[in-house]
Amino acid sequence: MSSLQVCAACGDKLHELDPRARCDCGGLLEVRHDPPPVTGAALRERFDARMGSLDPLDRSGVWRFRELVLPSAADQVVSHPEGNTPLLARAPIADWTGIAGLRLKHEGHNPTGSFKDRGMTVGVTQARRIGSRAVACASTGNTAAALAAYGAQAGLPVLVFVPTGQVALGKLAQSLAYGAKTLLVRGDFDACLRLVQQVADELGVYLLNSINPFRVEGQKTIVLELLQQCGWRVPDWIAFPAGNLGNTAAFGKALAEARVLGLIDRLPRLAAIQAAGAAPFALGFQEGFARRHRVTAETVATAIKIGDPASWDRAVRSIRETNGVVATVTDAEILEAKAIVDAAGVGCEPASAASVAGVKALRARGIIAPEADVVAVLTGHVLKDPGALLSYHRETEPAPAHANRPIEIEPTVAAVAAVFGRS
Repeated sequence: MSSLQVCAACGDKLHELDPRARCDCGGLLEVRHDPPPVTGAALRERFDARMGSLDPLDRSGVWRFRELVLPSAADQVVSHPEGNTPLLARAPIADWTGIAGLRLKHEGHNPTGSFKDRGMTVGVTQARRIGSRAVACASTGNTAAALAAYGAQAGLPVLVFVPTGQVALGKLAQSLAYGAKTLLVRGDFDACLRLVQQVADELGVYLLNSINPFRVEGQKTIVLELLQQCGWRVPDWIAFPAGNLGNTAAFGKALAEARVLGLIDRLPRLAAIQAAGAAPFALGFQEGFARRHRVTAETVATAIKIGDPASWDRAVRSIRETNGVVATVTDAEILEAKAIVDAAGVGCEPASAASVAGVKALRARGIIAPEADVVAVLTGHVLKDPGALLSYHRETEPAPAHANRPIEIEPTVAAVAAVFGRS
């Protein structure tokens, strides 16, 4: 099996090893693979059989689906491994949203603590295949952490561009720990992305932001693994946070391909959830995507604090093809949802909680029925943004309803008994 890259704008075809980040016309590229030798039930059985294998590729929740990811790369794969993240049912979270059938796909269980590892295993593998001398990305934190880790595994120099003062410390620490050359840019994420694209063009480094089509191939496996965990029964809805729209594009692509190959017989509806202060895609949805919007982003959910999303056109197609919706939630709603998720013993970073807050909001609006089968994707680990977590519980005044204030006491049993009595 082989692959090629196709421009979504003009249709031009590029070899699978062509290193260009975009088509010469400026359009985004998509990876297309030769059809696998088996489809339908036989392909499902092949994927399911690999779950019990000890082969290193099969143990990855990305490369287990390699026929649909990058079939010709098997001997050069850079893997931790990644994926194999849990699908969780937690009654307190479901009750809070009003959706009894809610389950959570927790991508925070990936090696560097976010879904970005799925895209980076493929992107860095491709960098190795084309003989790249260095890799680079702009990031709000998670992309930088994942690229730093996978670049280190591949022995490639890594440049990450992050907006100074706007990256959660947990994520910045990872980039430094994994050895990436970390550049703090005086500007927002969108300024970082413009700069890294210029650097990629002029200095010849391989760009690994979500405009890279091989990143999308890895991120598709969130949906493929989710479907596999559901016994290939399709949920009614998949809800997820939306920032740069890479996952919106990847999820739609995964579902379209899964249906064509007979893995599923219908499509779920996608619910892309944006923070109200960083919601250009939601503005576009309200107008039927008649035009592209750009905003100055501001939200506590730094992972989706993006005002000019790169994967706009691909994401529009995903929403249209799945009869999906794009909704917004406020920072207060995000933090409340996070507190509910955390208190259930699951935990997530603020951007992840946008998906759960969005499910609750869509249920309140009557868009999601109470009996619907819904999967909400949690994109990052609870420790990704300890600053936001501690601020919510220790510093916010007045104390939010779900704040869990630490209590300072004297070192006596009586002091403990007094607190124990209050609780």
